[in-house]
Amino acid sequence: MAAPKEGHRAALLLILLLCGGARCAEALAQDVFRAQGVRYRAEVVATGLGQPSAMVFLPDGRALLIERSTAQVDLLDVKLGAVSHLEGGFAPSDPTRPGVRDEATTPALTGEDAGLHDIALHPGYGANGWIYISYSYGEPERSTTAVDRCRLRGTRLVDRQRIFTAQAYSEDRFHYGGRLAFVGEYLFVTLGDRRHPDRAQQLSSHAGKIVRLHDDGQVPSDNPFFGRTDARPEIWSYGHRNPQGLMVHPKTGELWSHEHGPLGGDKLNVIRRGANYGWPVISWGWEYSGGPIGMGITAKEGMEQPVWVWTPDIAPSGMVDYTGDAFSAWRGSMFIGSLVQHHLNRLVIEDGHVVLEERLMYGKAGRVRLVAQGPDGFIYIGNDGGQLLRLRPEN
Repeated sequence: MAAPKEGHRAALLLILLLCGGARCAEALAQDVFRAQGVRYRAEVVATGLGQPSAMVFLPDGRALLIERSTAQVDLLDVKLGAVSHLEGGFAPSDPTRPGVRDEATTPALTGEDAGLHDIALHPGYGANGWIYISYSYGEPERSTTAVDRCRLRGTRLVDRQRIFTAQAYSEDRFHYGGRLAFVGEYLFVTLGDRRHPDRAQQLSSHAGKIVRLHDDGQVPSDNPFFGRTDARPEIWSYGHRNPQGLMVHPKTGELWSHEHGPLGGDKLNVIRRGANYGWPVISWGWEYSGGPIGMGITAKEGMEQPVWVWTPDIAPSGMVDYTGDAFSAWRGSMFIGSLVQHHLNRLVIEDGHVVLEERLMYGKAGRVRLVAQGPDGFIYIGNDGGQLLRLRPEN
């Protein structure tokens, strides 16, 4: 029986020792990979990063990249592979003083699942310059997920504002969620159950939820539970375990998310207003110690069914729907990183159903946490071994 995803540190250490740094990167760059209708290479853009977890491209072609385990925000020239840390790192902001950093604290909480989780640009970034970053906030014994917005000025982040602090505090550092996506000017944030599964069904907690906010953190009055005294008004959907991917479908405008199951049962979902995704009442996975989750059922009236289930689990992370020209055969495919099985997962979806799954670079990609599409049409992936790779056609 496989070990819990949270317990893979010994195996990960062995992988990093055997396949780390420049030697592994050089070997990987020699390979030509073949997938359905495509031959491609994985170029090494940068190494030595601290668990790169997300990146966004700026209008000038540079990228902002966040490192989960070191709480660094980087400026990246993808053509040169030049990485520079922004000045000051990412110390948490003080929620009682918007725009003021809490210089008395250490950088954002790290360790286990904690750290920097995601970064997103406001849809009107060209006019307002807002950058959104989610991260673990608090003390090691009591922490939660927070979202700040800020602006880039030179090599510093300025105008910091705390816009959301999840009421999902826990005594351990697992299951933060923290993925971000904009639908118009509404910001959606995923939040894990913080290893307190029952909270996912409790509307009085943000744990195990996806929330919807205005771009300044205010709560939209048309949220499904707005005005109820027994519910957090920010909640958009609930019954999630640990959502590690979030994106807006470029054609349908639907919000899609994937989440970690326990032992097996990772899920891909279309996120709907006010919907209950079932955790821990229904699950496709098993307890790490063996035996079923709860009553061992996979369906119940009033609870949503997934679009796709991975069993054995792949520990999905990162997520993008490919719209570029570099890989014309892949246009419209959904790409998802795999932490456990070390590959880039490709799904072809038609009419809301998965009709093909393909596993790219299987066993060779490392623990893929970052997945992004560049303005050049290439696919970028980052792994826990500290590599940022660029997939480009062999031709």
